[in-house]
Amino acid sequence: MTRSNDSDPLVLSLAALAATLGDERRAQRFLDLTGIGTDELRARAGEPELLAALLRFLEGHEPDLLAVAEAIGSKPADLVEARHSLEEGRA
Repeated sequence: MTRSNDSDPLVLSLAALAATLGDERRAQRFLDLTGIGTDELRARAGEPELLAALLRFLEGHEPDLLAVAEAIGSKPADLVEARHSLEEGRA
């Protein structure tokens, strides 16, 4: 389990991306639902828009949100707040 005590929205969302991609089924579902290909994902991994989309994806299925938050040592509410920050340009 990775511990992410950093409240920086980019750090949290990148940790969430890594945790999401570490679970094959969750990763494939993210790619399928967003239509993002692996090459595009690699190219855009640090972009706030893509990271906000990832967090919205996790929020859309509470078990994923809870699992990823636990995997990175964060609270689900912190991931939701990170998405708000990314969408509002505060990251």
